[in-house]
Amino acid sequence: MMDFRTINTIRMLSAEGVQAANSGHPGLPLGAAPMAYTLWAKEMKHNPMNPDWQNRDRFVLSAGHGSMLVYSLLHLFEYGLPTEELKNFRQLNSKTPGHPEYGHTKGVEISTGPLGQGIANGVGFAMAEAHLASKFNKPGYPVVDHHTFVISGDGCLMEGISYEAASLAGTLKLGKLILMYDSNKITIEGDTSLAFTEDVAGRFAAMHWQVLTVEDGNDIAAIQAAIVSAKLETSKPSIIIVKTIIGYGCPSKQGSHKVHGAPLGQDGIEEMANFLEMKDRAPFEVPADVTAHMSDLVKELSKSEEAWLSTFAAYEKAHPELAADYKTWFDSEAPMALLDSDAYWAYSETTASRSSSGKVLNVLADHLPNLFGGSADLAPSNNSDMKKRTSFSADNYDGSNLHFGVREHAMTAIVNGLQAHGGLRAYAATFFVFSDYMKPAIRLAALMNLPVTYILTHDSIGVGEDGPTHQPVDQLAMLRAIPKLRVIRPADAREVSAAWYTAITSKDTPTALILTRQNLPALDGSSKEALKGAYVISKEDQKVDLVLIATGSEVSLAIDAQKALKEKGVDARVVSMPCQELFNDQTEDYKMSVITKGVPKLAIEAGSTFGWHKYACDVIGMDDFGLSAPANQLFDAFGFTTENVVNRALKLLKK
Repeated sequence: MMDFRTINTIRMLSAEGVQAANSGHPGLPLGAAPMAYTLWAKEMKHNPMNPDWQNRDRFVLSAGHGSMLVYSLLHLFEYGLPTEELKNFRQLNSKTPGHPEYGHTKGVEISTGPLGQGIANGVGFAMAEAHLASKFNKPGYPVVDHHTFVISGDGCLMEGISYEAASLAGTLKLGKLILMYDSNKITIEGDTSLAFTEDVAGRFAAMHWQVLTVEDGNDIAAIQAAIVSAKLETSKPSIIIVKTIIGYGCPSKQGSHKVHGAPLGQDGIEEMANFLEMKDRAPFEVPADVTAHMSDLVKELSKSEEAWLSTFAAYEKAHPELAADYKTWFDSEAPMALLDSDAYWAYSETTASRSSSGKVLNVLADHLPNLFGGSADLAPSNNSDMKKRTSFSADNYDGSNLHFGVREHAMTAIVNGLQAHGGLRAYAATFFVFSDYMKPAIRLAALMNLPVTYILTHDSIGVGEDGPTHQPVDQLAMLRAIPKLRVIRPADAREVSAAWYTAITSKDTPTALILTRQNLPALDGSSKEALKGAYVISKEDQKVDLVLIATGSEVSLAIDAQKALKEKGVDARVVSMPCQELFNDQTEDYKMSVITKGVPKLAIEAGSTFGWHKYACDVIGMDDFGLSAPANQLFDAFGFTTENVVNRALKLLKK
């Protein structure tokens, strides 16, 4: 039977890739090959000739360590991944890295690896499909109509993020989300009974999912029937529990934790070839009959896009304005007429930067209909809701204000899925201190070059009475350490406009907006120069004796200190540096024109001093946790006063 011959080819290619690398995870690909092949060959809508077709079904391998499964599928389904890349699994600059990477390997929908994240990404894909369908579909014209399939393992379901995301998916009744659970009851340390004995079916049923079970992971008829049943259930997401044997095909090792993350060895490969009746092929060879079978399959799969293109052409004639909007949404161009207008830059008042951010967000919402995002149960505090929009819910997929509940980790990974899906500009919001929960998914957004925006309010000890558990002092340094993430801490309303400008015009970089709870004064010298990451916000009178570098709420403090220093005969310059990453991207000449070579520099920021000595000789910051007290008392207690800045500046000048 060609189906099983192809499945066994997938198994052999996967095991051989791991063996060639002498590194990797053969267990999942061998056990999950039947479910993956059945899905891709019989029930998943995709076109290998055009992996970016917008109405394709999305596939996520949440258990990303089993990446050779995906690479074997991409190779056999003619996605353009050649044999040489399978041989170069996990090697330098190959298209087959150890875990799937979005934007690196054609056909990989999202970067996975940290277990459980892929499930949340899948929820994001399904939410995007539901929203876009509600916006664009018309009777007879289902231009947005696809499913999201996720394969996960036991480890994914142990991670808390998976249940955060699954709970929300059940609440939202995401009927086009289908999770295929590779239940082999094995982890690295041994049997799952060591640490995981819960009733998975019961738990998902309690979260309002349809639960289906396939008792034999090699029964492709039962697998296909379960997928069909899952597709027919449109009012709730579905989990298909597929009971598999890890490492199936290598009798001496299958079913053991030893096959999870280690090569089978050449003896194991030969044992597999005998057991699976695949001795008629050389290593990495695809038998001719399998090649012919796959060629026929690929031709058949391409017909689904052809049918969609025909539907869209008719849709374009019947609903030309909607069709034009559809194309615009997927182009994701920023509204430059607004962003470059004088009106956009004119906003200036004394207010908290979280408040000015909310106003800018709502201006942008009027010009970006595909802006889609929300908060982890803190929208009123984050000012992250779009006032003229309704809420996205099971009863209203047309809404675009998202309510994630108290689920920061899942929220951030879901937003990655929203952004990677295409057609939307996604954002997420919460208190800055909870970026600790968000960090793994923020890191992946940066790795994937996804231009997600994070609204992170209530920064620094300015949070006040909530105390040190809620006062973020180390998080700025943490986020700044993530490559390709722009961390922006604006000093006033105009710098907030610059921060949003940066976020909305970005095509390949996520942006974190770090915003205050307390009011910030409108600063006379603030300007769109903030787009460069740092600029002179208050000039010296004649010759620079000292440069004060500050961010956010401390910029006005630096300006006050500048005036006090003038009275003591010190001519200081004040530099606002809302974004180190943007500043680092400027020319050396520009950087030196701002921070001035050979002049003492004092940095001021109500956060960790870590990293600031790259720019400054001395730093006034927070190298301990805060306290519970009114914010103004805390700023005084920790030395964020004009007097302390002046004294530290004078001391620095004496060195």
